[in-house]
Amino acid sequence: MLTRLFPRFKSLPRIALAALAATVFLAPSVSAQRDLGTLEIPVELRNTPIHVTGATTEIENLANQAFNVHGAFRRQAQNPTFRVNFAPAGPTQVQVTVTRAAGNAQVLNQVVSGSSPRNALYRAADLAVQAMTGKPGFFASRLAFIGERTGKPEVYTSDLFLGEVKQITNDRSLAVTPRWSPDGGRIIYTSYFRSGAPDIFLMDLGTLQRSTFVSFKGTNSGARFSPDGRNVAMVLSGEGNPEIYVGNAQGRQITRKTRTTAVESSPVFSPDGSRILFVSDAAGGPQLYIMPAAGGAATRVPTRVSGYCAEPDWSRANPNLIAFTARFNRNFQIAVHDLGTGVAKQVSKQPFDAVEPSWLADGRHLVFTSRAAGASSLWILDTVNEKAVQLSAASAGKLSQASVLDPR
Repeated sequence: MLTRLFPRFKSLPRIALAALAATVFLAPSVSAQRDLGTLEIPVELRNTPIHVTGATTEIENLANQAFNVHGAFRRQAQNPTFRVNFAPAGPTQVQVTVTRAAGNAQVLNQVVSGSSPRNALYRAADLAVQAMTGKPGFFASRLAFIGERTGKPEVYTSDLFLGEVKQITNDRSLAVTPRWSPDGGRIIYTSYFRSGAPDIFLMDLGTLQRSTFVSFKGTNSGARFSPDGRNVAMVLSGEGNPEIYVGNAQGRQITRKTRTTAVESSPVFSPDGSRILFVSDAAGGPQLYIMPAAGGAATRVPTRVSGYCAEPDWSRANPNLIAFTARFNRNFQIAVHDLGTGVAKQVSKQPFDAVEPSWLADGRHLVFTSRAAGASSLWILDTVNEKAVQLSAASAGKLSQASVLDPR
C-alpha cells in the first residue's frame, strides 16, 4: 500500500517504507522552475531599511543575525527608516529601543526578560518587529528537529538559530517527525527503537521521561497535537489501511476519521481545531484534503500546481495559508496555497530539494529542509520575496523535519 505513495521505493523493506511514509523523504533531483501565476498574500511587503546596533559585540551580532533572515527588512547604516538598539539590562534581560530616523521619534523602549540572555535578545527583537511592522516577530521560536550527529536519527531542540541545542532522545534507532505540544512542554514523535516497528511516543521536556503514546499493530506515525493541546491526530494502519485517527492527549479514546482504500498521511489541525488537513493518494497521487475534525466527508484542496502535494502545514497566523511540498518536474519545492483566493504558487526556487515546511509565527516565513547529495540542512524561507537563508552549517551534520514552537 505504501508503494502507491512512493513507487520508486518498491524494493525497500516494509519498515523502511513506513519511515518514508511517516516523513515523506523525497530523493534529491535536478532543479526545475515553472511560472505558476501570482499569489496574493495579505502580509507586509516592504523592504524597510533599518540600522541595528548592540551595546556589546555579542548582542549586536545576534541581533543582526536575526534581522538578516527577516524579509521585511534590509540592514543599512545610512538613511535607515528605523534605528534599533539592544543593551543588556540584567542577567537575562535586554533593553530594546526603536527610533524612527525621521524626527528621531521613539517608537519602543522596553526591558524584556527571557529564559537566557539569547532568548531575552530574541524576544526583544520580536517586540521591535511588532513595533515597526505591526506583525508578530518569530525570532524567539523554538525548534524540534531530527539530527544525526550520533550516527542515528535522534530528536533535538534548539532556538531558531540553532543555539542552546539539546539532545532529547537517545533511542539509537530511527526517530522521525517530532512535533511540539502547544504549551511547549512535550514532544510527540515516532520511533522504531522498542519494537522495531513505528510506534508513537511522548516526551515530557521537564522530566525527560518518555511514555508510549500509541503502539498498535502496523504503522503508528504522523502524530500531531490540536491547537488547544487536547487532542492528537495520527496515522494508524492496525485495521489494515493507513487511516487518520484522533485521540485525546493521553493516547486514549482513539477514533477512526477516514475510511478509504487510499493511503492517508500527514494530518494537521486547522488553527481553530475544527478541521484536519491531510494527504491522500485517492486521486492516484498524493494530494491535499480537508475534513471536519469530528470526521465526515473530505474535500480535495484544488492546488492545481502539481500531481504530488504532501507534507502540509497550516499557518496559525493566517488561516488561509497552507504550505506544502510539491513536485515540479523532477524537483521538490515548497508551495503555498491560499484558501481565500484558491490560488497556489511555488515559493522556493532552490537548486536542490526544498521539503518539510513548518510555518513561523508571522504567516510569512517558514522553516524547511534542504536536501541534496546525501546532506540535509535547515533553512528559513520568506514566502513573499522567496529569500532563503541557511540556518545550519555543514558542521552540524544532517538536520531535518523541523517543527516550530510559536514564541508567543
